[in-house]
Amino acid sequence: MNVDLKTLELFCTVAEELSITLAAQRLGRAPSNVTTRIQQLEKELKVTLFLRHSKRLHLSQQGEQFLVYAKRILAVAEEAQQVLHPGKPGGLLRIGSMESTAASRLPSPLAKYHRRWPEVTIQLTTGPSRQMLESLQDRTIDCALVAMSPGREGYDSSNFSSMGLVGQPIFKEELMLVLPAGHPPVDSASDIAVSSLAAFRRGCTYRAIAEDWFRKGLDESSTAPNIQEVGSYHAMIACAAAGTSISLIPRSVLELLREPVEIEQVLLTEIDTWMVWREGYETPAFNELYGILTDMSASEPILGK
Repeated sequence: MNVDLKTLELFCTVAEELSITLAAQRLGRAPSNVTTRIQQLEKELKVTLFLRHSKRLHLSQQGEQFLVYAKRILAVAEEAQQVLHPGKPGGLLRIGSMESTAASRLPSPLAKYHRRWPEVTIQLTTGPSRQMLESLQDRTIDCALVAMSPGREGYDSSNFSSMGLVGQPIFKEELMLVLPAGHPPVDSASDIAVSSLAAFRRGCTYRAIAEDWFRKGLDESSTAPNIQEVGSYHAMIACAAAGTSISLIPRSVLELLREPVEIEQVLLTEIDTWMVWREGYETPAFNELYGILTDMSASEPILGK
């Protein structure tokens, strides 16, 4: 097989857009040129990478398999190029993060990073912790800010080595039970007076902590809450304010609210946010971000205790 990096980049762009026209716009190429390059790649690989159904483009099974390897190859090539210039951060740095961390912790350090190293292109992806760890292993991101739930679904800090990952606690979060206004005092899960927990989809560590708290604290006469999956912390707060649900939200996120909301807040627990990366990954761009985050964590009480 004789496929260059530019062709792999073109293939990945088409796979992301699932549109020759949109991919051509991103790449600054003519659609006919993109089509020709994809056809040449399929001929080289002797497989069909894309299928067209009802005038829409889809990846074939072989295309999905090839996409995983194409992204890995491009990531390793980018890493190798950066390592060759240890004194000058540059290139691409792909950061994965929980929604809460991206909103409440990252804006200031990322602004500082950009002022110091404008040559580095930052790509920020948000999602549940489990998804971020899987993306690290797949090399679709370079580092991640996640929360660990010991013993939950196999994803905790004791498993980092077996996963080929390294981690360091960076921030400490206070997790608050958010309740409807006027809710009775809460000492245990059996005191909860509503029947729904508003949370992100499975894979979210904070959801796992809330579910475990309910599981261990309910008495025999109580039932576990229904899970109302939502897409944002704003939606969780709105559900609590409406009197229909409770949620588990970091205090740092609640402090971002511009106006007071009629809700109750009860401290449930504290938890570390970890910075995690692959073993051996030490590009200049990553090392500078790690330095900024650890310096801020050490010097500002709000970021670490």
